[in-house]
Amino acid sequence: MIDCVLKKTDKRLRMENWYVLYTKPRYETKVAAKLTALGIKAYCPMLTSKHQWSDRKKVVSTPLISSCIFIQSNENDRKMVFQVPGAVRYLYWLGVPAIVKSAEIEVMQLWLQGEIIDAKVENLQPGDKYHVKEGHFKGKEGIVQEVTKNRLQLILVELGMKITITRDTINS
Repeated sequence: MIDCVLKKTDKRLRMENWYVLYTKPRYETKVAAKLTALGIKAYCPMLTSKHQWSDRKKVVSTPLISSCIFIQSNENDRKMVFQVPGAVRYLYWLGVPAIVKSAEIEVMQLWLQGEIIDAKVENLQPGDKYHVKEGHFKGKEGIVQEVTKNRLQLILVELGMKITITRDTINS
């Protein structure tokens, strides 16, 4: 009986799971790069957007979730991340480090590698249901939260996220 328990525990210690690691503010990409150099698989989801200032336009990449990255590690090597300056702590759920499913990481990577090709805002009112017809969110249904001249905010209830589509995104 004891051997069986030890084997299950050993298997859990060898499994590589995805964990959420909090970082210092604006350290996300630095921590991910240093962890990768140490041989720990790290993923920092980035959003790329166009920003316009009075004198120029620039494409800027920002982390999708501020002060958070995802790391893939086994239970024994989880503490190695704290060798990197900027790593703060793990996200915990019910007293244990929260584990993110590999499928969820893969879906996030797929969504973030593409672009929204075309979007049109036509006579939508807050509270209206809207079906996304193209792009990575194709087939998803959302609830319109806010419509302005330059922006549409759509809540995708099924995914638990809010999408903002701006006039810049539509015209690019």
